[in-house]
Amino acid sequence: MATGELTKRVDESELGYGEGLTSSGRVSAAKMYEPAAPTSPFSTRQLARLDEALTFASRETGLDFSLYLGELGDDSRSAAEKLHATTADPANSVLIAVSPSERLIEIVTGTTAHVRLPDRGCKLAVASMVASFKEGDLVRGLVNGLVNALRMLSDQAGPAPR
Repeated sequence: MATGELTKRVDESELGYGEGLTSSGRVSAAKMYEPAAPTSPFSTRQLARLDEALTFASRETGLDFSLYLGELGDDSRSAAEKLHATTADPANSVLIAVSPSERLIEIVTGTTAHVRLPDRGCKLAVASMVASFKEGDLVRGLVNGLVNALRMLSDQAGPAPR
Protein backbone atom coordinates (compact mmCIF):
# COMPACT_ATOMS: atom_id res chain seq x y z
CA MET A 1 0.00 0.00 0.00
CA ALA A 2 1.34 3.44 -0.92
CA THR A 3 1.90 6.05 1.74
CA GLY A 4 -1.19 8.06 2.49
CA GLU A 5 -3.50 5.59 0.72
CA LEU A 6 -6.65 4.79 2.63
CA THR A 7 -8.28 1.42 2.41
CA LYS A 8 -11.84 0.57 3.16
CA ARG A 9 -12.54 -2.85 4.57
CA VAL A 10 -15.06 -4.74 2.47
CA ASP A 11 -17.27 -7.40 3.97
CA GLU A 12 -17.65 -10.41 1.70
CA SER A 13 -21.42 -10.22 2.09
CA GLU A 14 -21.31 -6.85 0.24
CA LEU A 15 -19.75 -8.39 -2.90
CA GLY A 16 -21.86 -8.65 -6.01
CA TYR A 17 -22.14 -11.39 -8.60
CA GLY A 18 -18.72 -12.12 -10.16
CA GLU A 19 -16.80 -10.23 -7.46
CA GLY A 20 -14.25 -11.68 -5.10
CA LEU A 21 -11.99 -10.47 -2.33
CA THR A 22 -8.28 -10.99 -2.98
CA SER A 23 -5.76 -11.83 -0.26
CA SER A 24 -4.53 -8.23 -0.34
CA GLY A 25 -8.03 -6.97 0.43
CA ARG A 26 -8.82 -5.66 -3.07
CA VAL A 27 -12.06 -6.46 -4.83
CA SER A 28 -11.68 -8.33 -8.11
CA ALA A 29 -14.67 -8.29 -10.45
CA ALA A 30 -15.27 -10.53 -13.47
CA LYS A 31 -17.21 -8.90 -16.28
CA MET A 32 -18.75 -10.63 -19.24
CA TYR A 33 -17.23 -9.51 -22.57
CA GLU A 34 -19.89 -9.16 -25.22
CA PRO A 35 -18.52 -7.78 -28.48
CA ALA A 36 -20.88 -5.68 -30.53
CA ALA A 37 -22.48 -7.64 -33.32
CA PRO A 38 -21.23 -6.56 -36.73
CA THR A 39 -23.65 -4.36 -38.56
CA SER A 40 -24.29 -5.28 -42.15
CA PRO A 41 -27.28 -4.92 -44.41
CA PHE A 42 -26.55 -8.45 -45.65
CA SER A 43 -27.52 -11.69 -43.97
CA THR A 44 -24.91 -14.39 -43.50
CA ARG A 45 -26.59 -16.34 -46.29
CA GLN A 46 -26.40 -13.39 -48.69
CA LEU A 47 -22.71 -12.82 -47.87
CA ALA A 48 -22.01 -16.50 -48.47
CA ARG A 49 -23.82 -16.30 -51.81
CA LEU A 50 -21.74 -13.29 -52.87
CA ASP A 51 -18.54 -14.99 -51.74
CA GLU A 52 -19.47 -18.14 -53.64
CA ALA A 53 -20.17 -16.15 -56.82
CA LEU A 54 -16.85 -14.27 -56.53
CA THR A 55 -14.95 -17.50 -55.90
CA PHE A 56 -16.66 -19.31 -58.78
CA ALA A 57 -16.02 -16.47 -61.23
CA SER A 58 -12.37 -16.27 -60.18
CA ARG A 59 -11.80 -20.04 -60.42
CA GLU A 60 -13.68 -20.38 -63.69
CA THR A 61 -11.90 -17.56 -65.50
CA GLY A 62 -8.52 -17.33 -63.79
CA LEU A 63 -9.21 -13.62 -63.24
CA ASP A 64 -9.28 -12.15 -59.73
CA PHE A 65 -12.77 -10.78 -59.13
CA SER A 66 -13.40 -8.48 -56.18
CA LEU A 67 -16.25 -6.35 -54.95
CA TYR A 68 -16.31 -2.95 -53.24
CA LEU A 69 -19.50 -1.67 -51.71
CA GLY A 70 -19.39 1.88 -50.37
CA GLU A 71 -18.95 5.55 -51.18
CA LEU A 72 -16.81 6.43 -54.19
CA GLY A 73 -16.92 10.22 -53.97
CA ASP A 74 -17.07 12.91 -56.64
CA ASP A 75 -14.62 11.25 -59.01
CA SER A 76 -16.00 7.71 -58.84
CA ARG A 77 -13.90 6.35 -61.69
CA SER A 78 -10.65 7.55 -60.14
CA ALA A 79 -11.65 6.16 -56.73
CA ALA A 80 -12.51 2.78 -58.29
CA GLU A 81 -9.20 2.71 -60.17
CA LYS A 82 -7.31 3.44 -56.94
CA LEU A 83 -9.14 0.58 -55.22
CA HIS A 84 -8.36 -1.69 -58.18
CA ALA A 85 -4.67 -0.80 -57.93
CA THR A 86 -4.61 -2.19 -54.37
CA THR A 87 -5.60 -5.70 -55.48
CA ALA A 88 -3.00 -8.49 -55.35
CA ASP A 89 -2.55 -8.65 -59.15
CA PRO A 90 -4.09 -5.54 -60.74
CA ALA A 91 -3.37 -6.61 -64.32
CA ASN A 92 -5.37 -9.80 -63.86
CA SER A 93 -8.09 -8.29 -61.62
CA VAL A 94 -11.66 -7.16 -62.10
CA LEU A 95 -13.17 -4.82 -59.51
CA ILE A 96 -16.90 -4.21 -59.28
CA ALA A 97 -17.43 -1.03 -57.22
CA VAL A 98 -20.98 -0.23 -56.17
CA SER A 99 -22.06 2.92 -54.35
CA PRO A 100 -25.78 2.54 -53.62
CA SER A 101 -26.22 5.97 -52.03
CA GLU A 102 -24.57 7.64 -55.02
CA ARG A 103 -26.32 5.32 -57.47
CA LEU A 104 -23.04 4.42 -59.16
CA ILE A 105 -21.47 1.25 -60.48
CA GLU A 106 -17.92 1.12 -61.78
CA ILE A 107 -16.22 -1.96 -63.23
CA VAL A 108 -12.44 -1.69 -63.51
CA THR A 109 -10.44 -4.30 -65.40
CA GLY A 110 -6.68 -4.70 -65.45
CA THR A 111 -4.69 -4.83 -68.67
CA THR A 112 -4.80 -8.64 -68.96
CA ALA A 113 -8.42 -8.87 -67.79
CA HIS A 114 -9.53 -6.15 -70.24
CA VAL A 115 -8.52 -8.31 -73.21
CA ARG A 116 -10.97 -10.99 -72.04
CA LEU A 117 -13.62 -8.57 -70.70
CA PRO A 118 -14.18 -5.73 -73.16
CA ASP A 119 -16.22 -2.68 -72.21
CA ARG A 120 -19.33 -4.01 -73.98
CA GLY A 121 -19.48 -7.09 -71.72
CA CYS A 122 -18.99 -4.94 -68.62
CA LYS A 123 -21.77 -2.57 -69.72
CA LEU A 124 -24.15 -5.51 -70.07
CA ALA A 125 -23.28 -6.65 -66.55
CA VAL A 126 -23.94 -3.13 -65.22
CA ALA A 127 -27.30 -3.06 -67.03
CA SER A 128 -28.18 -6.37 -65.35
CA MET A 129 -27.31 -4.97 -61.92
CA VAL A 130 -29.32 -1.78 -62.52
CA ALA A 131 -32.36 -3.87 -63.49
CA SER A 132 -32.05 -5.82 -60.21
CA PHE A 133 -31.83 -2.61 -58.17
CA LYS A 134 -35.05 -1.29 -59.69
CA GLU A 135 -37.01 -4.12 -58.05
CA GLY A 136 -37.04 -2.00 -54.89
CA ASP A 137 -35.20 -4.17 -52.34
CA LEU A 138 -31.68 -2.74 -52.45
CA VAL A 139 -29.98 -5.57 -50.55
CA ARG A 140 -31.68 -8.32 -52.54
CA GLY A 141 -31.06 -6.34 -55.72
CA LEU A 142 -27.39 -6.01 -54.86
CA VAL A 143 -27.01 -9.70 -54.17
CA ASN A 144 -29.00 -10.88 -57.19
CA GLY A 145 -27.56 -8.22 -59.47
CA LEU A 146 -23.98 -8.90 -58.44
CA VAL A 147 -24.36 -12.66 -58.68
CA ASN A 148 -25.90 -12.32 -62.16
CA ALA A 149 -23.25 -9.81 -63.22
CA LEU A 150 -20.49 -12.12 -62.03
CA ARG A 151 -22.00 -14.98 -64.06
CA MET A 152 -22.22 -12.74 -67.11
CA LEU A 153 -18.65 -11.53 -66.73
CA SER A 154 -17.42 -15.07 -66.13
CA ASP A 155 -19.21 -16.30 -69.25
CA GLN A 156 -17.84 -13.35 -71.26
CA ALA A 157 -14.25 -13.95 -70.10
CA GLY A 158 -14.45 -17.69 -70.73
CA PRO A 159 -12.41 -20.37 -69.01
CA ALA A 160 -8.93 -19.72 -67.71
CA PRO A 161 -6.26 -20.13 -70.39
CA ARG A 162 -4.25 -23.31 -70.04
